Amino acid sequence: MPGFDVVVVGGGNAAFCAALAAEEQGAKVAVLERAPEEESGGNSRFTAGAIRFAYRGVEDLREVMPDLTEEEIERTDFGTYTEDQFFDDMFRVTRYRTDPVLCELLVRRSFETMKWLRGKGVRFQPIYGRQAFNVDGRFKFWGGLTVEAWGGGPGLVDTETEIARSKGIDIRYGCRVLELLHDGGRVTGVRAKQAGRIVEIAAKAVVLASGGFESDPELRARYLGPGWELARVRGTRFNTGDGIAMARAIGAAAYGNWSGCHAVGWDFNAPEFGDLAVGDGFQKHSYPFGIMVNANGRRFVDEGADFRNYTYAKYGRVILEQPGNFAWQIFDAKVTHLLRDEYRIKQVTRVVADTLEELADKLEGVDAAAFLEEVAVYNAAVCTEIPFNPNVKDGRATRGLAVPKSNWANTLDQGPFQAFQVGCGITFTFGGLRINEDAQVLDVDLAPIGGLFAAGEIVGGLFYFNYPGGTGLMSGAVFGRIAGTSAARTARAA
Repeated sequence: MPGFDVVVVGGGNAAFCAALAAEEQGAKVAVLERAPEEESGGNSRFTAGAIRFAYRGVEDLREVMPDLTEEEIERTDFGTYTEDQFFDDMFRVTRYRTDPVLCELLVRRSFETMKWLRGKGVRFQPIYGRQAFNVDGRFKFWGGLTVEAWGGGPGLVDTETEIARSKGIDIRYGCRVLELLHDGGRVTGVRAKQAGRIVEIAAKAVVLASGGFESDPELRARYLGPGWELARVRGTRFNTGDGIAMARAIGAAAYGNWSGCHAVGWDFNAPEFGDLAVGDGFQKHSYPFGIMVNANGRRFVDEGADFRNYTYAKYGRVILEQPGNFAWQIFDAKVTHLLRDEYRIKQVTRVVADTLEELADKLEGVDAAAFLEEVAVYNAAVCTEIPFNPNVKDGRATRGLAVPKSNWANTLDQGPFQAFQVGCGITFTFGGLRINEDAQVLDVDLAPIGGLFAAGEIVGGLFYFNYPGGTGLMSGAVFGRIAGTSAARTARAA
């Protein structure tokens, strides 16, 4: 097959950012996507499209969202999310393990990368309803997450695809890259399988943006631990670690939290892999406003420890560790109007009851008597004298419980009650390849591998233990842009 200056392996947000950046430098670019076109886009297509970046106020947001109306600005408190706040969040949730060089690039280049995407034609909008609640006629954003791609993840991928096509970038679907070609000193292309044939594609530089290994149950059990083969995969079925394996085969260094992953509360009866018709709707992220109980009828996490953005990516693991690998989220009528849209989809595991006693009998797999006892103890511990406010960490806590609830504690006493059964949904794995500030893949001696770059979920070292919501798309965009720019420069010098 004809050669290219830059070949990008993958078809999600990181891959397209790399391709667009390389084309911007004058490179002839091909994007090789393993999935068929109707399933293309990797995990990016399955996201809700939220993207985290540093901004100083509404004027910065206007540069990213020029469609923002005066009426929206008047009724909304967008606040600020400074670089220092972004750093603080990254340090706190990763327990200060995040790679300092990669974290610096992620944070410092986040705003300029958003402007770059907007300049390419990607549109963004405020995340009303998921990241801000209307209190006394005014919306207030919280948790540092304000903006989502127009049309969510599918809209982002479709827009980036259209832009890439308009730039003359060659996109090939159903093209599974099997191996990196190299001459002993540098990568010279890829060997791939397409339409049942093995083909070799020459390239002066290759960018790997093919995701992690979360879709392979054997690799999950090997690296994440026993029981992880039982988790559902939130996104694409094609992220089986191929990119990592082919890079490791030529000496690339492993890096990051290989026993860690992004995993959330996910509908217990969701399919094995993500369903594009449902998208991100199987997630269940309004737990801060209710309680979660396990099969023993007991609470097991502080549902109000922090904003959802900072706990949802680690609670999937905790749910998987519960008896039977499930939990039930319980809400009463006082808060059901605050539940996110994902609780109202058709494909949901839900029970409804007018009384707690009736509800207890409907919670499949749960010790009903223990559940009623747990709720009684919880209700008695709620500090009802503190006002409830969903837009801030309101300090409305419990008193004297072994498992506290630190914010948004409401008594469960007003029917009808609703309960949702959740299991563990894995999003992506944290372990991957080691890169430098130019997104070059490093070998086991920590020297750059000539002509090889990486971006997106395949990169290790950014996230450990947990993850601030919306950082994945930002990471893919920042490092995709860096990787594509670096790859094009390498190709030009070859």
